[in-house]
Amino acid sequence: MWYTCYQQVTEGSNVNKLQHNYLEINGIKMHYVTAGQGPLVLFLHGFPEFWYSWRHQLAALADQFTVVAPDQRGYHQTDKPSWGYEIDVLVADVVALIEALGHQQALLVGHDWGGAVAWATAMNYPHRVRRLAILNTPHPVAFAKELRTNRQQQQRSLYMGLFSLPFLPELLLKAGDYALIDLALTSATRPDAFSEDDLDAYKDALSVPGALTAALNWYRAAARGGMQGLTGGKVRRCEVPTCLIWGEDDPYLGVELIEATRPYVTDLMVHRLPGAGHWVQQEAPEEVNRLLGQFFT
Repeated sequence: MWYTCYQQVTEGSNVNKLQHNYLEINGIKMHYVTAGQGPLVLFLHGFPEFWYSWRHQLAALADQFTVVAPDQRGYHQTDKPSWGYEIDVLVADVVALIEALGHQQALLVGHDWGGAVAWATAMNYPHRVRRLAILNTPHPVAFAKELRTNRQQQQRSLYMGLFSLPFLPELLLKAGDYALIDLALTSATRPDAFSEDDLDAYKDALSVPGALTAALNWYRAAARGGMQGLTGGKVRRCEVPTCLIWGEDDPYLGVELIEATRPYVTDLMVHRLPGAGHWVQQEAPEEVNRLLGQFFT
């Protein structure tokens, strides 16, 4: 199955030069894929994904940029320590990766948990982030406030509390050959967004020994950390030019979080994509690729 996934993602004219590499950074061995030449575009995936969630963007942007998509700490082919899933450590991973790749700055793209890490990186290390593109992830302070006051968002986010528990979420998510993962992805607004091979790729990645627990440890660390567990520090405002792309039919994050985000970003551009949901870069790849290309050039 790994070969099938690799073959699919390398069908594009530029991504046939996709390289799989490893770097020792911040105490772990991190796996990443890369292609193209030019300014660095760094893609950060969310849960329950890995670098493969950016397959469409890697193909589209490798014409003009050096595109890099890591497996973040604990995921897939990257090390899975029992420690270090706090947001400040995850941010330090990103900064160390930028430096290890030989760059001073990156055009940073994040989705879901990768979006949370991208927000925190831009807020705490603005000199490392030239521009910030966020997909279906609210500003962390806005999200924390909505979790306190927005009953609908509280209901949408109940799974986060479940994922913070010990042992139980692993049992639930593994049941029926990762049936809940299948359900989460196949309930996408655009049913053709994920092929059977795509679904198998995600399940294979979570089946790597220790990967599922490591991925869930992100939720557990955030639950312990409170507000700082979301922002990675005391900075609350993002000064980096930001493009927020939002699939309107997200069952996990309501569109009201867009407006809740605005007060915390100095320079914000918003693009709402009707007919797309939480997995927006995979449900609406052409639209997302076009918006990223415009924002980064």
